[in-house]
This record gives sequence, C-alpha cells and structure tokens, in this order.
Amino acid sequence: LPVDWTRVSFFWADERAVPTADPESNYGLARALWLAPAGVPEDRVHRMPAGATDLEAAATAYEAELCRVLGDPPRIDLALLGVGPDGHVCSLFPGHRLLQERRRWVAALDDAPKPPPRRLTLTLPALAAARLVVVAALGPSKAEPIRSALAARDSPLPVAQVLRGAQPTLLLLDPEAAAGLP
Repeated sequence: LPVDWTRVSFFWADERAVPTADPESNYGLARALWLAPAGVPEDRVHRMPAGATDLEAAATAYEAELCRVLGDPPRIDLALLGVGPDGHVCSLFPGHRLLQERRRWVAALDDAPKPPPRRLTLTLPALAAARLVVVAALGPSKAEPIRSALAARDSPLPVAQVLRGAQPTLLLLDPEAAAGLP
C-alpha cells in the first residue's frame, strides 16, 4: 500500500550539532535521501534543534515538542535505529552517564566519545515507550555488538538495553551482522 506522507510525523532519535549541509547531519541526510523525494510536508518534520547554542534548552524544547504532538508521556509509533560498532544507539554510548537517565525523554550531551561531541538524543525511557523499536545492523562491524547484546541477559551495551527495555523490538540484520549468532 502506498504511504500517505501527509499523515506521518517524523521525529529524530538523535542529532549531531552540525550544520544541516554537513554530511554528519542526520536531518540533512534524511531530507535529501528520503523526506524531500517522498514529498513529506515540512510541518510533519520535527527535527532536533541540535545546532542551538544552549543544548540543554534545546533538549527541553524538543521534549516539549514530543509531548505536544505525541502526548504526555510521548509515545513514538515506530523508532528506527541504527547501531554502532561499539553497541551505541542514538547518542547513547557504552558507559555514558545518559544510560542512567530515567526522567527525561530528550537529553543533551557535549562529551560524546566520537566526533562531534555535542549532540541531542532520545533517552532509554523514550525508546522503551515506543510501540515498536526496529534496530538495523548491517555489516561485519556490527556482528560483535549484536552477538554480545543477545548473548548476555545483563549486557551493558546500549543496544542491549534498548532491546530489553522496548517491547516489541525487531532486529534487521544482514548476513555479516548476524554472523556471530548461533
């Protein structure tokens, strides 16, 4: 069935504090490759204001936007996430303090372990509240974090925490990312 893009709202799970034209901009990439070609109306696109000088205020503003559009507490219908070779999802990195956040839906960070350090991200509670979380892992560099996340019930990896906290979840793996699974 064709998708009526005028009825779909798009939110971001995380964004780097870079200009929209920067190749590291999640919004810029999504706009160029998906949203503009699909004709998604601008009023359906709720991008994270990660370019703001005050990232804490930007996180608060985006949290308010989530609640305004999705209800309070906000509940995303489908969260489509990637996973990094270190097991991070969104801008939730292994061992980072934001993995302990339990009250906020959106958080700012200025100490991401990979560049750029300034970012906005959804938190684990926001992801756990989603109606469906889909994690896409492609390529050989994703095999170890996926194996680790699924092998240990108490894996501290962010991807494991998301998979444990959100129900239901769906993993999309190519053969290389699935290579470490039994």
